[in-house]
Amino acid sequence: MASIRNIKKDIDYLVSEVISDCYTYLYLHGDKNQDKVVNIIEDVVNKRNEFFQRVNSPDKSMDRKQTRQHYKAVYSDLLSTVDNSFSKLSELTK
Repeated sequence: MASIRNIKKDIDYLVSEVISDCYTYLYLHGDKNQDKVVNIIEDVVNKRNEFFQRVNSPDKSMDRKQTRQHYKAVYSDLLSTVDNSFSKLSELTK
């Protein structure tokens, strides 16, 4: 399992990639669907804060195996959230 620091770096990297692609879309397409793109950015930033909260404060009563499962679940949720955000953005480009 990756360290907590690496998980936090992955969260920041993936969220920044989504935001970067959103800004690129806004740059290329102007005001077309601007409110939808802004909603995608807001959602992913809120999820980022949620992921940091989950990583920073796991339940102290968990044993080692449960802690690993907790971090794996956070990572899995992160990947599905990022994939969902990219899917929403790609739907706007069609």
